[in-house]
Amino acid sequence: MANEVNLNRLAVFVALVRAGSFTAAAEQLGLTKAMVSQHLARLEQELGATLLLRSTRRMSLTEAGTVFHADCVRLLADAEAAIARVGGNRDTPSGTLRLTTSTDYGMAVVAPALASFCQLHPQVQVDLVIGDRINDLIAERFDLAIRVGWLRDSSLHATRLGSFRQMVVATPAYLAIHGTPRRPEQLATHGWIAMSVLATPLRWTFVSSGGARRTVRMKPVAQANNAAAVRAMVLAGAGVAVLPDYLAEEDIRAGRLVVLLAQYRLPEGGIHAVYPGRQPPAKVRSFIDHLRERLGGA
Repeated sequence: MANEVNLNRLAVFVALVRAGSFTAAAEQLGLTKAMVSQHLARLEQELGATLLLRSTRRMSLTEAGTVFHADCVRLLADAEAAIARVGGNRDTPSGTLRLTTSTDYGMAVVAPALASFCQLHPQVQVDLVIGDRINDLIAERFDLAIRVGWLRDSSLHATRLGSFRQMVVATPAYLAIHGTPRRPEQLATHGWIAMSVLATPLRWTFVSSGGARRTVRMKPVAQANNAAAVRAMVLAGAGVAVLPDYLAEEDIRAGRLVVLLAQYRLPEGGIHAVYPGRQPPAKVRSFIDHLRERLGGA
């Protein structure tokens, strides 16, 4: 019988007992006295038990009604607490933020951003998973992914946080030995360190300030499936490569790397926050805003 009980009637029953009369309960619930009486009658029918004894002047709980009333009060209180917790998660960052991103971007950008985020929101715990495969957010129970580059088609929701530039770089020592290319075509004579996970790691299109496009096919001397590994090879003097600005800028400022062909543009990549569900909880929204602010907005 329990699966046949209309649970909405529990609230009417508790309100009736609290109010002490059908008339008072009807006023509090915004119902007619007849509707309150009807809800009680149907609840008793669904339960197969009498809950209230009533006369023209007073009403009193039966033994079954007393026990059932106590259970209903507890159930409704639990339901209200559950609703409040959901509302709190919606408005206040809390709980565990489980997110994933690529190794190079995670180490260079996301991990430092999470450190400052945790200082601002001590009630949030962080579980960061970095790696170079695309995780299934729903199956692996991730709240959020920070994805760099070009998004694949997906049913997930995405928010653009910013973009990054790609730069051709080499060490001063390498250039002293092999010469500095002045035109994109001259890169074909240099040793190229390729990022193997790209769709076309050996073919790059350069766009001049006037809009002219030049596509060059490179000669590989090494490849890696991770931008941080490509950076390490370049710093060791193995050759020339394209690196994202978030990995190369510190080395450029320190003089460890030199930007080549700065007058040409390469395709810019996007930085996106990707998450399941239309309305992410406060911890997700807050970190997206925090990271966007650190990136300078977009």
